[in-house]
Amino acid sequence: MPHPTTNPAPMRGRNFLMTPGPTNVPDCVLAAMHRPAVDLTDTDFKTLTHSCLDDLAKLFKTRGRVFLYAANGHGAWEAALANVIGEGDLVLAPSTGVFSWAWGELAKDLGAEVEELPSDWRSGFDSARIEERLRADPGHRIRAVLAVQTDTATSVTSDVAAVRRALDACGHPALLMADVVASLGSTDFRMDDWGVDVAVAGSQKALMTPPGLAFNAVGARALRESRAAGTRRAYWDWRQRMGKEFYMLFCGTPPEHLIWALREALDMIFEEGLDAMFARHRRLARAVHAAVEVWGQAGALEFNAVNPAERADSVTTVRVADGIDADRVRLLARDGLDVSLGGGLGPLEGKAFRIGHMGWVNEPMVLGALGVVEMALKACGVPYGKGGVTAAVDSLAAARFGVADPADGAA
Repeated sequence: MPHPTTNPAPMRGRNFLMTPGPTNVPDCVLAAMHRPAVDLTDTDFKTLTHSCLDDLAKLFKTRGRVFLYAANGHGAWEAALANVIGEGDLVLAPSTGVFSWAWGELAKDLGAEVEELPSDWRSGFDSARIEERLRADPGHRIRAVLAVQTDTATSVTSDVAAVRRALDACGHPALLMADVVASLGSTDFRMDDWGVDVAVAGSQKALMTPPGLAFNAVGARALRESRAAGTRRAYWDWRQRMGKEFYMLFCGTPPEHLIWALREALDMIFEEGLDAMFARHRRLARAVHAAVEVWGQAGALEFNAVNPAERADSVTTVRVADGIDADRVRLLARDGLDVSLGGGLGPLEGKAFRIGHMGWVNEPMVLGALGVVEMALKACGVPYGKGGVTAAVDSLAAARFGVADPADGAA
C-alpha cells in the first residue's frame, strides 16, 4: 500500500482552519479592514476605539479598565507582569501546560523569582494545593498567582474562581492574574465576580480577529499597585496609556485596521449574545469529545485532559500511542485534505494533535474536520474506533434539536 502523500494539493474549496489559533476570520471582519487609514485624531475612529474598549470590558465582565496593545498573547503577558511584578518578587505559577509554564518563564526573564506548582499537564490546577502553599507564606512574599484558565497546549481548563477562594481563605494579599487567551469568548469568565485583578487575552482566538491585538483587563487594586510599583516599563505602562492624549492609548500610532476588524467581531459577538456563544462552543466541543471517545476505543488515541469536566470548550488535544507519528496525521490532513489542525507542543510534540473549535465555527465545519481526521487516521494506518463522526452527529442532533439516537429506542 503506498504511503499517503503530504504534498500540497490544489485547493478546490476553502481550507478548514481548525487550529487553536489563529482561528477563522469572518468575511465581514476581513472586509471591515478594507478601507483607507485615517488621521490619528479622527473623531469617528476615536469614538469607535472607545466603544471597543467598553465592549471588551463587558466581555471580561469587569468594571475595570481595558488596555489594548499592538502585540500577541506574549505581549499581553509581559504587559501584565511589567506593571505589577518587580525584580525579585516571588510569583506562584500553577502549571497545567506549555503556556502556564511559559508565562512563568517570562516572569523569570523580567527578574521575578518564580515558584512553579508542577502537574502532569493532564489535569487542572489543584486549588487545595495552592491554598496550602499560600498558607506556608505568612510573610506574604508571594506577589501574584498566575492562573491560566485554558492552556491551549493541553486543552485543560482550570477553575480560576477557586484560586480566589484559596487566596481569601488564608487572607493572602497576592494578586490573582488570569490568562484567558484561549477561553475569552468561548468559556464563561467573570473577572470581577471571581476577584481577578488582571486578565490577559488576545484577538486571534474566539474573538475572530486577525492576530496582532493584545488586551489587559485591570482591576482597581492592580491599578493602584501599578502606580506604586517601582518596575521599569515604558511601552507596556498602564499609566502612560491613561493620559489625556488619544494616541497614548496605544503609546503611539494605533493599529487602525485591526481595531476596525475588532469592532466588527465584537458586533458579531454581542449580536449572538454571550450565553449563546458559550453554548455554541460547549455544543461543538461535546461533539468533538464524542468523536474522540469513539476513536479511542481501538487503544491508539486518547484525550490529554483526563477529567471530562476539565476538557476545554475551545480546543481538544488528542494523544497518540507510542510508535505513532501524530505529525504525519496532521500534515496529511493539512496538505492533502485542506484541514489544518494544531500540533503537539512541548512534551507532546509529535505525540498529539489538537482540534480547535473556537471562534467563527459551526456544526458543518466541525463535522467536516472530524471526517477528515478519520480519513487521515485511516490513510496513516492508525487504529481508531469506527463511528466517531456518527457520534458527533448524534451529539449535535441531541443538543440542537433534542433528537435522540434511534438505537436508544426513541421515536
